[in-house]
Amino acid sequence: MHLEPYQTKVNNELVHSLHKYSDLAQQYGTPLYIFDEESFRERVYNFKNALENPYFETELLFASKSVLTLAIAKLISEYGIGQDVVSAGEIFTGKKGGVQPSKMYFHGNNKLDEELAFAVDQEVGTIVIDNRMEADRLNNILEQKGKKQRALLRLNPGVEAHTHEYIKTANLDSKFGESVFDEKIEDIIESIYNYDNIDLAGLHCHIGSQIFDSESFIKAADEMLHFAQRIQTNLNIPIREINFGGGFGVYYTEEDKPFDIAEFLPNFIEHVHEKSTEYGIQLDKVTIEPGRSLVNNSGSTLYTIGDIKQTVGGKKYAFIDGGMTDNIRPALYQAEYEAALPNKINEPVKETYTIAGKACESGDVVINNIDLPQVETGDLLLVNGTGSYNYSMASNYNHIPIPAMVHIDGEKSYLTVKRQSFEDIIANNIL
Repeated sequence: MHLEPYQTKVNNELVHSLHKYSDLAQQYGTPLYIFDEESFRERVYNFKNALENPYFETELLFASKSVLTLAIAKLISEYGIGQDVVSAGEIFTGKKGGVQPSKMYFHGNNKLDEELAFAVDQEVGTIVIDNRMEADRLNNILEQKGKKQRALLRLNPGVEAHTHEYIKTANLDSKFGESVFDEKIEDIIESIYNYDNIDLAGLHCHIGSQIFDSESFIKAADEMLHFAQRIQTNLNIPIREINFGGGFGVYYTEEDKPFDIAEFLPNFIEHVHEKSTEYGIQLDKVTIEPGRSLVNNSGSTLYTIGDIKQTVGGKKYAFIDGGMTDNIRPALYQAEYEAALPNKINEPVKETYTIAGKACESGDVVINNIDLPQVETGDLLLVNGTGSYNYSMASNYNHIPIPAMVHIDGEKSYLTVKRQSFEDIIANNIL
């Protein structure tokens, strides 16, 4: 297993900063989500610094759909970055954790009227309009409240990103945004711009997730800037901001080849400046919305091995005390992971195992065919790269409790999400 900078081998144990995983398991139990604050902080600062330029304002927005707790929201606030939110619940959680609503960008392809009203009442800084019907509904809500709202329009630039079908977001049949190829797109933009209660500041795009080709982002920028020129020329509507979304790929296994994002961003900003100058676009602001690339490799999940089973077909299973209820990604889109036995970190590989969870689904497999030392009941199993889309997509399938989450910041470890109890699971039930 590829180790993160905060992970070291001490004797025959794997250690996170100064914390043995065996001690974390004993103190907090398993399954356990573990989040490293220092590595998250370092990425935030590196990304922010990489965006600095003399041409226009930039803002780093954290895509909180990747993971959001009160503790994460507090870090977002402390690190001085904005928040990409996709529901009233994410607005509520972010604000409760200390994020200023003025630094929030509210996304979503089917924002409910009550969510739009909530966002307006909470004074969310920017609403990213998904479609023409939403724009009508938003303007009506604003008119009733006597308010004006800053907004962007989400566009689908038709850039093909080479990633899993479920996380592509810019193909021609995507459920997100309005297409730049729609013959009515200029009419749509003009009507939104002319609403009395909507301040259309610019455009937004997001071409997908887990993208390893940096040229895809350059191509998307070119398409968006060329379209912005068309809108300014044909409609005389100024484009003051373009939000280029996120989707930067990260390392899960050795097949993944992510590029250095902090190294790429200055070149990206320079390219945006050159193209916008060429097209006569005076941008005031450029924003990006990374989520996974900021948090994924700061997170890991710690399990305890239970039963071990050899099938008549020759497959050897090692069962863990979690599975698809705390990590749906392998079942959902064949995501792959690396893992290790932290209590046997230096022992030689002995056998090939399939790591399966305890849910009543044949597809509840976290890792197929991983070579490990001899696995025994009671061993710990650590899966790296679970900082995004694990806790945020966790479920109570089979009424299995959602794990606790602990943050580590150097010498300090502290609980940020308590483990669900059975009472928590049925708290909203009515008998």
